[in-house]
Amino acid sequence: MLNRRILRIKAFKVLYGSMMAGNVSLAEAEAVLDESCEATRDLYLFMLGIVSPLTRVAGEKIEAAKNKFNPTDEERNPNMKFARNRLAVLLDGDPDFTKMLKKKKFSWDQYDLFLKKIFTSVSGRKYFADYMAGTEQSLAEDCRLFIKIFEKEFVDSEELEKILEDMSIYWNDDLAYSLTFVCRTLESLAKGERWSLPALYMSDLVPGPEKESDKLFVRRLLRSAFAGYQKYSEMVSESVSNWDRERIVSTDMALIVMGLAEAVTFPTIPVKVTINEYVEISKFYGTPKSRIFVNGLLDRLIQKMSNEGQIVKNGKGLM
Repeated sequence: MLNRRILRIKAFKVLYGSMMAGNVSLAEAEAVLDESCEATRDLYLFMLGIVSPLTRVAGEKIEAAKNKFNPTDEERNPNMKFARNRLAVLLDGDPDFTKMLKKKKFSWDQYDLFLKKIFTSVSGRKYFADYMAGTEQSLAEDCRLFIKIFEKEFVDSEELEKILEDMSIYWNDDLAYSLTFVCRTLESLAKGERWSLPALYMSDLVPGPEKESDKLFVRRLLRSAFAGYQKYSEMVSESVSNWDRERIVSTDMALIVMGLAEAVTFPTIPVKVTINEYVEISKFYGTPKSRIFVNGLLDRLIQKMSNEGQIVKNGKGLM
């Protein structure tokens, strides 16, 4: 589930948080890293678990309209297509999925107002109108509808952001990535496959004797950055003027330390890949000038360390 870009971000956040807090041991940092990784999959479960509650809201709205003093013909004979969608029935009847939600104690029951707002938004969308007007009634079509809902209704929701923030300190930054896997799950269910909990690391999806464990990768990366933080941060400071040294953003420092640690620790990862990864991360977690600063310092320091024999790459084209 977690790819290396996400793992680099998580390791960077743990390193940055540890250095800001001070007196954090490596064991404590690794525990936070593990919790952060597991949190992404937890968020995937929580968001997939919204299918049935959202379906329930639709059914309740239909019943309320029927019981009005003077309901319209449309309210007396409602379109039940969404309220009886097959995806909700499938997930509600899946013992593994329901057991996992119960184990994690995930429930949308206390967020009824949010669910109603989401359903109101969905109801006003053209894709929903097209779905309701369509003659096809199948699990595949229901899955396609919910894919649109997950793609369009949640990422920019301030109310959802608050809900996630209250539930976990790790969840807000992981929402878009978790929703991607929710949509992949719906694509699989549409093909008739059964739900199963995604592997936590991408390397576990296609294991092999020559495939390096992503869990081992992120652990080694964090350990190397922890052990080398003092050395690498001093190298950064020595590479800039006194005036610039005082203005180094702490996130930039952590990103450069991560990049140097990766370049030293992993001889088979090309230098260009390492630099590009941390430059990309800096666009989201640094300042407007971080991209240029991180790129320039990493390139300069990696070249210097390579010339001194501190960085050695195995294979052609890796430098």
